[in-house]
Amino acid sequence: MRADFDAILRQLMKKLNVGIIGYGWAASAHIDAINQGGKAQVSAVYSTRKLDSSEVSAKHGGTITVYNSLKAMLADPNLQVISVTSYPWEHARQIVEVAKAGKHIIAEKPLVLSLKDLRTVEAAIKKAKVNFCICFEARFSSHFKVTKSVIDRGLLGKIHYGEVDYYHGIGPWYGQYRWNVTRKGGGSSLLTAGCHALDALLLCMGSEVEEVTSYDTQSAHPDFQKYEYPTSSVTILKFKSGAVGKCAAVVDCFQPYYFHTHLVGSEGSLLDDKFHSNLLGANKNGWSKLSMSLMDSGDVSDHPYQAEFDTLFDAIAQGHQMPLAGLADAVATHEVIFAADLSAKRGKPVRMKEIRGK
Repeated sequence: MRADFDAILRQLMKKLNVGIIGYGWAASAHIDAINQGGKAQVSAVYSTRKLDSSEVSAKHGGTITVYNSLKAMLADPNLQVISVTSYPWEHARQIVEVAKAGKHIIAEKPLVLSLKDLRTVEAAIKKAKVNFCICFEARFSSHFKVTKSVIDRGLLGKIHYGEVDYYHGIGPWYGQYRWNVTRKGGGSSLLTAGCHALDALLLCMGSEVEEVTSYDTQSAHPDFQKYEYPTSSVTILKFKSGAVGKCAAVVDCFQPYYFHTHLVGSEGSLLDDKFHSNLLGANKNGWSKLSMSLMDSGDVSDHPYQAEFDTLFDAIAQGHQMPLAGLADAVATHEVIFAADLSAKRGKPVRMKEIRGK
């Protein structure tokens, strides 16, 4: 028994080796979060650019081998995990290759840009039986850990209405603007960034979506007129529980980054970092303050990647699937996004059974 325990302990303490696909803004945030967590280390980077291994290693610490061939990097038997931080239109093909190589996967959002590609990567990951983590890191933020705690303790009662909205002007001042303006690169306001808010709404509501209605529009400002798709959308969700929800995805605004959260239940309400609960006997004419760090930045270096990645690495070491942000979570959220975009295109509601049946 002691020998078995020691073997398990050694396995838990052994650092995993991670390879990174792409070497841009998100990649740097991933590398720092992985290395700082202490459960894994980045030892390889694949990039189409000519990078110097010694320079990359010096910048991030440790020894990092740079590959210009994805096939060569995936052939490295010492790599257990691959983080996909490349352009969104490359995700589907690369994730399938990673799955076939038998590596565990971290994937930046959006996972893919079409329902067809979603089914392709879903099938590849399931067939390979590898672990998977989608970068919906808001689920691991103080903002939504505290919010979910309030919900789970029943302080709001049964939630019948919720809204989580994403406001972040992605203009020329923002790194990904140059490719984000293209339909090939961004896809839609929900896919490119609003997916974080929609995913957080699904987390809070805790019920399967039955029907989706969405409308979209676009700013008249020249910076946002360059987008090949509508840059603001509002999506109404009907849940099987009978609850309804709303998610605005606005990437064409001039204002501070804002991740708006408002939940209404049978016993109370929550608004961002404030709440009221009848169960506490508090005065409903005043809010009680929650101690939390709000999601208030679009800078990837501020995102709670470390907590999310450490959760994945623990799951791999312990032999179970990634909780909270695994494959099923990624698929469910993207299905709703594709239903919303289809609704906006058609100008009428879309039943989720139409999406789930494809």
